[in-house]
This record gives sequence, C-alpha cells and structure tokens, in this order.
Amino acid sequence: MDEDLKREFDAARLKHILFKARLRSFLYGADGEEGPVRDPDECSLGHWIRDVALARFGHYLEAQQLDQLHRRVHEEANRLMDLHQAGHADEALRGLRATNPLTDEVLRLLNTLEHKLRKEAR
Repeated sequence: MDEDLKREFDAARLKHILFKARLRSFLYGADGEEGPVRDPDECSLGHWIRDVALARFGHYLEAQQLDQLHRRVHEEANRLMDLHQAGHADEALRGLRATNPLTDEVLRLLNTLEHKLRKEAR
C-alpha cells in the first residue's frame, strides 16, 4: 500500500503542477483548452480529488480542505483569465504571482494527507 499511496500522491502533485503550467501558459498568450483551467471539476486534479481523495479519504479534514482550496484556486484562475482576455495582461500576470500562497497550500495539504495515511498504514 505504501508504494501505491506514494504513486497516488505523486500523481496528484504532478496534476497540480501541470494546472499551474497551463494557467501560466494561457496568461502568457498561448492558446489552449480553457475548460480544465477554468472548471475545477474538469481538471485532472479535480477528478483525482473527487475519485480518490474524497472517495477514499474524505473522512480526513485535509481531503475536504483540499477540495475547497482547489475550488478557490480555480476561482482565482478564472479571474486572472478574464483579466487577460479583457486586455489587462500585466495585471493578470501580477495576480499569477499572488496565487503562489494558494497553490503552495494545495501542495501542503496533499503532503499532510499523504503523511497521515502513511503513518496509519504502518
């Protein structure tokens, strides 16, 4: 179970990093599918949160907090994307830097939840 758990959480962290890269690319002018960046239920981390974190570990406060925080990250991503599309690219890019505490907290919650699960598995 320990290796499976590690793979699950490594995959979740990677999904989050890819989301951040897609948002950054969009704000720097690259074309791409907006849905997974705009919609927390459409992005790959959102699928993981629903299908793994909440389904299997939903009784942990961190899993519930992760879902809520993930949704807040997407709300902020939508705001930044809207700014960019309205011609305020510089403001959107400044806002991107301001999202770092939120995105760092997503990683912290993933790490904390994984640590708790590993501790219980021993």
